[in-house]
Amino acid sequence: MAETKEQKQGEIVIYKNESGPELRVTLQDDSIWLTQAQVALLFGTQRPAITKHLQNIFNTAELSEKSVCSILEHTASDGKNYKAKYYNLDAIIAVGYRVNSKRATQFRIWATQRLRDYLLKGFVVNQERLKEQSQAKLKELEGAVKLLQGAVESHRLDGYERELLNIITDYTATWVLLNKYDHDELKVENVTKKTVYTLDHAKVTKSIAQFKKRLLAQGEASDIFGTESGNKLQALLGNIEQTWNGKPLYPSLEEKAAHLLYFAIKDHPFIDGNKRIGSLLFLLYLIENHALYNKKGERKLNDNALVALALLIAESRPDHKEIMVKLVVNIINKK
Repeated sequence: MAETKEQKQGEIVIYKNESGPELRVTLQDDSIWLTQAQVALLFGTQRPAITKHLQNIFNTAELSEKSVCSILEHTASDGKNYKAKYYNLDAIIAVGYRVNSKRATQFRIWATQRLRDYLLKGFVVNQERLKEQSQAKLKELEGAVKLLQGAVESHRLDGYERELLNIITDYTATWVLLNKYDHDELKVENVTKKTVYTLDHAKVTKSIAQFKKRLLAQGEASDIFGTESGNKLQALLGNIEQTWNGKPLYPSLEEKAAHLLYFAIKDHPFIDGNKRIGSLLFLLYLIENHALYNKKGERKLNDNALVALALLIAESRPDHKEIMVKLVVNIINKK
């Protein structure tokens, strides 16, 4: 794959290899834009396949069509101007990770290597932003990159790289929290003592069954997804509510939620799907206890943050359990 910087009439050749294709794509609003036909050419497939993948991406809310699609004018071979739907780089990358073709596979390898290079070498934030950061902030940035390196190393081509990049680039407000994590200075404080909802095994299994049905329809789960391993799930649900000398072992709502996420991922209560189901149970617990949203009505953590948390827990050592729990508590305890 080769990238060039030849500019002509507001367009740029952004992607070309020895056997083609050569694409002249629209450059606008700090992104590149392709039509469905160009995306099909890029990945060596047919336009109906691109239409199907885009629809699935929008239906599952992986991306919002309004944010990645725009009606733009282009000049056709007859010299006339026409309007057409164009899709930006976010949509192009999302499609590239779904298309099943040799060229798409080459693209995924190329794109993933670029993401890994940026993350592992610490060049996530562009030079202009780096100039604006103080030395203290730069040290916190280095700590954040170091925190995520181990997790990324064990997941090469499964899409986690992009989610982790979003955490670093979009969540500048978390530098202090990440720095505390890195120096083992996290504390459990300002927590909610009262919980109003306890997870019930029967209700949980129904929620998991509905979750599995949706994933199966999307081709994103196997038949063994969500199959319980012995009585581990029931034991897990009872564990977060257990008491010692008449007092709750995990006294706050946030600590219960954090332990629920941790145990669901680390104790493997399911044959397959522990990270996704653990995240589902974690969200259900926060929602039912009115703890998912802050006072402004905003989610305390979005999907990207939850993906990163689940990955970090999965890759953490057993002796890091307490620090992982504290990290989760601090993230969901934002006002």
